[in-house]
Amino acid sequence: MASRLEEKYIKEVAPALMEKFEYKNVMEIPKLVKIVINMGIGDAKENPKGLEKAVEELELIAGQKPVITRARKSVANFKLREGMPIGTKVTLRDDKMFYFMDKLVSVSLPRVRDFRGVSADSFDGRGNYALGIKEQLIFPEIEYDKVDKVRGMDIIFVTTAKTDEEARELIKLLGMPFSK
Repeated sequence: MASRLEEKYIKEVAPALMEKFEYKNVMEIPKLVKIVINMGIGDAKENPKGLEKAVEELELIAGQKPVITRARKSVANFKLREGMPIGTKVTLRDDKMFYFMDKLVSVSLPRVRDFRGVSADSFDGRGNYALGIKEQLIFPEIEYDKVDKVRGMDIIFVTTAKTDEEARELIKLLGMPFSK
C-alpha cells in the first residue's frame, strides 16, 4: 500500500516537475531516493548508556533499527580512538522514507517553537538537502518524561536531481515548508 505522500508524488509532483523543467523523458524526473537520519553522540565514550538510549530513540523515530557509527580515525584533541562508537544513523527507503517525510512535515516540524520554515539554502550542489534538528522532542513518539538528554540530529534527503533548483522544487512539492 502506497503512502499518502507517495501517491501525491505520482499524481501531482512528477507531472508538475515534468512541465516546469520540460523533461523529454519520465526517467529524467527527480525522485527522492533515501532519507538518512544521523545522531552524533558527543559523550558516547564516557556514557555508553547514553548511546543505547539514543539508538532506542532513533529507532522509535524512524521505525527501523539504526546502526552505531564508529570513529574512522583517531583524534587526540577529542580523546577519540579509531573504532570507538560516536553516534548512530538509519537509512530509510521506499515506504518508510515516505511515511517518515510525511510525519516530519505534517506533525513534527509544526511542533517546533517559533517555526517559520526550514532554510532553503542547505543544498549541497548535487541535489541533496540537509536539515538539522536541535531536539528529538518534536517527534510524537518520544515521551518527554523518559528523555535523559536533549539530542539533535541531521536529516539528509538524497534525490536524483542534478541541480539544487530541481531538488528544491521536488522537496517543496512534497510538502517541505521552506522559509520565505
